[in-house]
Amino acid sequence: MKTIRVETSAATILLTEAPEPKVRDRQTGEIAKDAVSGEELMRIGVVYMEDGESSLINVTIPASGVSEGLTLGTPVSLPGLIARPWESVFNGRERHGVAFRAAAVTPGAVLAGVGD
Repeated sequence: MKTIRVETSAATILLTEAPEPKVRDRQTGEIAKDAVSGEELMRIGVVYMEDGESSLINVTIPASGVSEGLTLGTPVSLPGLIARPWESVFNGRERHGVAFRAAAVTPGAVLAGVGD
């Protein structure tokens, strides 16, 4: 599946949901792991703001990429952010969306002029 690199230099990204393990199977509670490294994956919620528009998105991060000291509502950086369109059929219903993944989540800065 094609991946799209997301340029974040002109965006403000605020943490809206603290990092938590990404669950692969809700019935068993199995935690998702990276297919290549086998490392456990985490998920976070952020609001992504750019050019006067905002979107709430969930982002998957390797557990080793989650920085200490992240606080809800504060700016974060998402180095290596990519978007991957997906689609599937489940119980006869077609579903589609965009999955986001980053190499890490670190404390970030608010861009000058945002919110003015």
